Amino acid sequence: MKVLVLGASGQLGTDILRFRVECSDSVEVISLSRKELDVSDASAIGAVLSDYPFDVLINCTGYHKVDEAEEHATEAFAINAHAPRHMAAVCRARSATFVHISTDYVFDGRSHKPYLETDAPSPINVYGASKLLGESLILREYAEGSLIARVASLFGIAGSSGKGGNFVETILRLAREKGEVRVVHDIRMSPTSTADAAKALLALIHKRAAPGIYHVVNSGDATWFEFAQEIIQQAGIAAKAVPITSQEFSSPAARPAYSVLDNQKVAKIVGLIPDWREALNRYLAEKGHIRQCASSASKI
Repeated sequence: MKVLVLGASGQLGTDILRFRVECSDSVEVISLSRKELDVSDASAIGAVLSDYPFDVLINCTGYHKVDEAEEHATEAFAINAHAPRHMAAVCRARSATFVHISTDYVFDGRSHKPYLETDAPSPINVYGASKLLGESLILREYAEGSLIARVASLFGIAGSSGKGGNFVETILRLAREKGEVRVVHDIRMSPTSTADAAKALLALIHKRAAPGIYHVVNSGDATWFEFAQEIIQQAGIAAKAVPITSQEFSSPAARPAYSVLDNQKVAKIVGLIPDWREALNRYLAEKGHIRQCASSASKI
């Protein structure tokens, strides 16, 4: 099986390349950089992809700058919606599987229980709207051969290529420098390790999961404040997290107050996805911030 990864320099793409062997030694994974394919140029997508043989295309590219998207909607929709439609068309033409990465921000946050794949999306910011349109266009173009994986609040060893670093590293830096971090306590989500997300995605591909939408996140949930507290505690830093409201932390784009995703659909196929606290422990150990706990092995 030949798997082609777009956006391989980002957090998730990097871990897909790292863990490809765990999926199957019969899987060959190759990647394209932005220099080789700029997905903002829709006219280039079909031409470039036609030069590569693949059975599965994984699209980890995206316009991920949530706040900037409010003023750069055209670019966000081009990259998050129209580019994936062209990718889906290429996959349909060669009967390849298309795996597209979406987001928890397709939801409005009014729920009080984890969102299922069947729940109706209703984004409240440009980023979420662009990702939702991407989902819709993909399903219209090639529903019978596409897997849409919604992820959330990612942290991985590569850091975010578009944003620089990730939430975990930001909290560690501020905690060490200032001894105190102010973190939003009224937004609850699914902290997710890109290592675990990558392993789950590769397992879905290897097991030839049915096309459709999947929530690929770690088990459990947290507010950003609770996430920060756990980071500081596990890292053993003499610092404290101070809870603030999302109104106090002003930002151009609105965020859903609750975007926890239910991952049971994926777990029934690939096995239990570890709790985010365990995933955080493995991440901190790999980055050299702590010594890893013996009980923190991945279950995927």
